Amino acid sequence: MNRVVTIAVVLGVAIGIGSQKASPGQEARTAAAQGPRNVEADAAVFLARYQRQFAELEQKLTHASWRAENSGKKEDFDAYAEAALALKKFHSSAKSYQRVQTLLRETRQLSPLESRALQVALLAFKSNQLPPEKLEKMLDLSTEIEHAFNTFRAEIDGQRATNNDLLEVLRKENDSPRRREIWEALKQVGGEVAPKLVVLAGLRNEAAQELGYDNYWEMQIKLQEFDPQRLLEIFAELEQLTNEPFRQMKKTLDGELARRFGVQPEALMPWHYDNPFFQAPPPSEAVDLDEFYEGKTKEEIVKIAEEFYGDIGLPIEEIVARSDLYEREGKSQHAFCIDMDRSGDVRTLCNVKPTAEWMDTVLHEQGHAVYAVGIERSLPYNLRDAAHPFTTEGVAMLFGALAKNPAWMVRYAGADSGRLDQVAEAVLEQRRREQLIFARWTLVMLHFEKALYEDPDRDLNGLWWGYVERYQLLKRPSDRNRPDWAAKPHFTSAPVYYHSYMLGELFAAQLRHVLAELADHRGPTSTLSFNGRKQFGAFLRREVFAPGCSLPWPRFVKQATGESLTARYFAAEVR
Repeated sequence: MNRVVTIAVVLGVAIGIGSQKASPGQEARTAAAQGPRNVEADAAVFLARYQRQFAELEQKLTHASWRAENSGKKEDFDAYAEAALALKKFHSSAKSYQRVQTLLRETRQLSPLESRALQVALLAFKSNQLPPEKLEKMLDLSTEIEHAFNTFRAEIDGQRATNNDLLEVLRKENDSPRRREIWEALKQVGGEVAPKLVVLAGLRNEAAQELGYDNYWEMQIKLQEFDPQRLLEIFAELEQLTNEPFRQMKKTLDGELARRFGVQPEALMPWHYDNPFFQAPPPSEAVDLDEFYEGKTKEEIVKIAEEFYGDIGLPIEEIVARSDLYEREGKSQHAFCIDMDRSGDVRTLCNVKPTAEWMDTVLHEQGHAVYAVGIERSLPYNLRDAAHPFTTEGVAMLFGALAKNPAWMVRYAGADSGRLDQVAEAVLEQRRREQLIFARWTLVMLHFEKALYEDPDRDLNGLWWGYVERYQLLKRPSDRNRPDWAAKPHFTSAPVYYHSYMLGELFAAQLRHVLAELADHRGPTSTLSFNGRKQFGAFLRREVFAPGCSLPWPRFVKQATGESLTARYFAAEVR
């Protein structure tokens, strides 16, 4: 903490009136007049200007994004694209990129925080060393696709329907042909955006190759501070550890679904699994978790989250007040958390319904939010972020899973304790299914996206179903050759990111292990009670949130949990 104060003071001096108005030429003449180069002073001057300009441009972007996602209006998406381009152009400065590289060659003269701020800036500059016209072309196309996703409404029986509407109907429908119609409607947007996504993948590859990478996937992985080979090894281990548990679980699940739909298990098709991508489990035969939430209003779902977070010392009332939580025409149909200014203005966007899935989602997004709010604000601006995307995902998943925690459901959702005692084992099994199904789904996303950027012109439709068959054990519809993969918005809005969700699950399992020890909990961590445990909130705020991005993620994980990131605790939870 002392170092944070020291750097803040240094930056405050550097942001004096003279340095704010000095041109690069004036800076050079001043440095020459002072004699031998002072690396620490040079770094302070550069970082002061960089952080100020970065903050201004990023905040224009976050506000434009918030307006666009809430309105769905083309003019708002155009403004968002303009703000995004401005930030990318700022980071495309070859001169600034060179200066960061020069300063980092003499890190021994800099404090750890200064070095880290420069390292994080370097990654931002490196990914944007492209001609402005190429950046603009990529951004225009990705914004056009995002707009299509936000405003698209599927047509079925001559009527337009939202994703939420279709998913709700699918969950209740028992007629197999009708389920297929609904499932296909959920994939309609893929046909709309697929050709543009292929073009965008090609543009992104061209950009990556100009920067010296083989393709966009490799570039993104390395700029996320991963070793590509090590990442693939982690997922190969995940595949191996979950092969048998997943196969056995799916065999039992298929038996349940076959009984429900009156078909043989071998006749089950993708539309029988409720989620259009089989990334989450359908309700179990023994218990439908929605029964514990369906009697509530959507507003009550949010109030439940407010009460819980307050009880563990991480209040969210101010976050909720700034958020947009319910469905509206033109608004994004998905959910996300956004930090508007890295100074406390954190918001979430949701489309809350009184379901178990939306209870999970609200807890999840508020998990992102309390992380963002809890980051030490005296850190340099570009370090006021999560240690890594997967660490904030891990915290969000840690909290989202509580929607299926029996002790939590009784205390906060008001579940009948007698009824829950009867079905507690099934509830915990449903949570295990969720973990296994999601793990296998992320294997599809990781390998498909890697292959997409290795060759965007290959048979992507066939490739997609090949991975689905291998990792998810689903059957490919024999008469279908459509871009079902393209119905997933992450290829546009969060490219080469999905692996972070699974690494987040690994981090969440590791955090649960630490919290279980803190509470002296005995038994599986799936039954760990968070109820009223302010020591959990205090631990997370101190060890996980406050450090922000001040450490590279491997050091951060080891410091926060006592050991390096491992799949061991996740594997133990799903055995």
